[in-house]
Amino acid sequence: MPDVTVAIPVRNGGELFDRTLQALATQTVAHELLVCDSRSSDGSAELARSYEARVIEIDPTHFSHGGTRNLLMNEAAGAHVALLTQDAQPEDVRWLERLLEGFELAPDVGLVCGPYLPRPDVPRAVRLELERWFHSLAPDGRPRVDRLDEHERETLPALALIGPRGFFTDANACIARTAWQRAPFRQVPYAEDRLLAIDMLRAGYARAYLPDAAVLHSHAYSPVGELRRCFDEFRGLREVYGWREPLSPLHLAGRLRGELGWARRELDRRGASAYERRATLAAVTRHHVVRLAGSLLGSRPDRLPAGARRRLSLEGRSSFQPLHLDSETRD
Repeated sequence: MPDVTVAIPVRNGGELFDRTLQALATQTVAHELLVCDSRSSDGSAELARSYEARVIEIDPTHFSHGGTRNLLMNEAAGAHVALLTQDAQPEDVRWLERLLEGFELAPDVGLVCGPYLPRPDVPRAVRLELERWFHSLAPDGRPRVDRLDEHERETLPALALIGPRGFFTDANACIARTAWQRAPFRQVPYAEDRLLAIDMLRAGYARAYLPDAAVLHSHAYSPVGELRRCFDEFRGLREVYGWREPLSPLHLAGRLRGELGWARRELDRRGASAYERRATLAAVTRHHVVRLAGSLLGSRPDRLPAGARRRLSLEGRSSFQPLHLDSETRD
């Protein structure tokens, strides 16, 4: 049995899931393929078996982001478990090999992640947003390792890990089984990957970011869909970190200026035409105005009735469950 498992939760993965499985079939590292299917109606389970995956089937009512990934981790045979989502396609044949190299950067590395690349048909505003964020994680293009010193594990507030230092995504990741056994995923409805990073950093593990271990992973939402996705994202940040997006007009204008500044620099670097510049900057403005609205609503879910939270949520979730992580460290 290979010493590494690739694990994927799926429900009606469709063509993108097939592309992910095709990319996994060409990897340079032999691996066990493990899929948890939530009663797909499009043949996703059968498709996975055709690629020699071991398939676990669960009722969709039993799915949760943290709990289902714990199930996959528990069932996996490998000492390391790489995690993907059904629509995250490894960019090349060395994706898994590169992720595993992250554990060679330091003996205390417990989890590794890589970036998302936008798909060719993604809107320009989304492309620039993804490129800016993942560039900020490793501006020099080299692997990055982050850890907490012993004092920080007890005193550093969760909010201090909201940026690049504590970033982690389980749509493109690999986890050491020994680290997961000490700090498993929590049973939370959203942001389970961010929470795992906090728990592992506080447990004394390091997180590595590998900019060359990329997957194709992006979404093209309508403006309403983008607002609802952003609502979920910022409600998750409020629940995990306690982050509340400032209402200050100066802060909001500064965020928009930052996105437009990045877009202008990228357009200059690419030698964009005047027409492309105008169209791209208009698209970036529209996209981030919607995101700002979603962030303001999502980081204030306690001020909204449950019905409004459900309607604003892309996942249809009405709950608000703050975790109060800092009180846990004091206890």
